[in-house]
Parts: sequence; structure tokens; C-alpha cells
Amino acid sequence: MSKFLSEKKKLLEDVYEKASNEATETSFNGILLHLEQILKDDFEPLSYKSFENYYKAIVEQGEDYNIKRQVLDNLSRYLGYDTFKDYCSEWRTLEYSIQQAISKIVITIINKPILVMPEFMKQNGFGIIEMAFLLCLVTGNLVFSNNKKSSSNSSFLLGLMSSVQPGTDKKYMYWDGERYIATDSSFIRPGLEVKAMDEHLFLHFKKNTRKDTLTVDNALGVTWYSKFYGNVEFFTMDGVDPENGKELRKSTSFILDKYAGKPKDSIDVEE
Repeated sequence: MSKFLSEKKKLLEDVYEKASNEATETSFNGILLHLEQILKDDFEPLSYKSFENYYKAIVEQGEDYNIKRQVLDNLSRYLGYDTFKDYCSEWRTLEYSIQQAISKIVITIINKPILVMPEFMKQNGFGIIEMAFLLCLVTGNLVFSNNKKSSSNSSFLLGLMSSVQPGTDKKYMYWDGERYIATDSSFIRPGLEVKAMDEHLFLHFKKNTRKDTLTVDNALGVTWYSKFYGNVEFFTMDGVDPENGKELRKSTSFILDKYAGKPKDSIDVEE
């Protein structure tokens, strides 16, 4: 995996967000055509099809895609930065850096895995203060309590975990692409919509990222879907797709047969 995959994903998201705010068209193609014209007039030209390929591969599918450095610099200038390097150094806030680093860390006590931080933090809606506090407590406990029995260390951590709130006590939440994440801040970063905490949405509204596991038997009547330019996403409850604002529809046998289960060879174009 490219070490710049996260950076490229964030850059494409920010470019698309800015273009969608500027364009008069609200469709995906309309926004990309607007972006193509702006880049042609004021920056270095880039076809809407090229940007679409980058966006679908990196943002929607989470796969790496080779983008030339001059293209990354060009898109960064569209956002107001001199180069892609300048863009990366700007958006790497303390919270985002810690979230990315923690996602690769497994905390161990006496060489025995206790918990995986990313899932633990997601389930409990951790913010920057809680993450730093937990790391200090756990690492401090390991450094200053080496002479204690492992059961004492485990009891300490389990006691800490048991006191954590589920996240609904926080004032706000934001969509991270799969579910809502709780936060105490009304602002996280540009392009990210933060909304008031809705306990029901926070606890129950999620995107199913494994469409290949859905079938008529296990998903009919308990899933809803959004279809946007041929791409269908499934959700655990009714509502609005946070990523495109479209009203969700109840999953039918036809939709599940056509878009869930094993990947299909082709994708329809949105009517």
C-alpha cells in the first residue's frame, strides 16, 4: 500500500467538496465537469474522467491509484496550497495524526493482546483528549508498575474500560464513511459536516462495507440502500445517505440480487 494513500484520499475528498460547493450542478458528473473547466481556466488541465477514476478507486473503493506528482500539486493549488507537500503538512492536524497512528497500534500488557485501539475508540466515540489520556495511563502503568503482577495490570485496564461512556454523552457527531463518530467539537476539519448528537443514528445507523455478505435471506427487510451513479450502498436503517443526501429506500429482492452478494462484472449507469 502506498504510504501516501491516506493523503491522496483526503486531497480528492477536499477537491470534490470544494467543487461541489462551487458548481451549479448537483450531480456527480456535473460537479466533475465544473472542476474540469476550472482547472482548465485557472490551473493545469485535468479531464473529468481522470479525476473520476482517481476518486472511485481511492475514495470509494479504498484502493491505491498512481497519480503523478504534478497532478497532485495541481489539485493542491486548486485548494490554495503551493504544492501537495504543503497540503499534507497543513491538514495533518494532531487529532488526525493520532487517529492514523493509533489505527496501526495494538496495545499489549505482558506481551498479551488486550484490545485493538481503533475499534475500541470507534465504539466509544473517543476524542483527542480521551485518546491521549488513555495512552498516558496505559503506558504510564506499564513503565511504573513493572514489579506488579500481570493480573494487577489487567484489572487496571479493565476498570478503565468499564468506566468509558458509549459516546452519546458527547454533543456532536460526524460521518466517517462507515458510521457516526462522537465528538465534543463543533468543528473537526474543513469539508467535514459535524451535526448535533442523535443517539438513535449514532448507535444504529451504519453502512454495510461488505456487500458481498448480503443476501435476500439475511438482508431483506432489515437493510436500506442508496443508488448514486450506478453505485449502490446498503445501510442498517432508514434515513438519508450522509455522503450524497439521497433518501434511502427499502432493499428489495431485486436490488439485493443485483448489487449485493458476489461482485458483479459490470455496474449500471444511474438513470
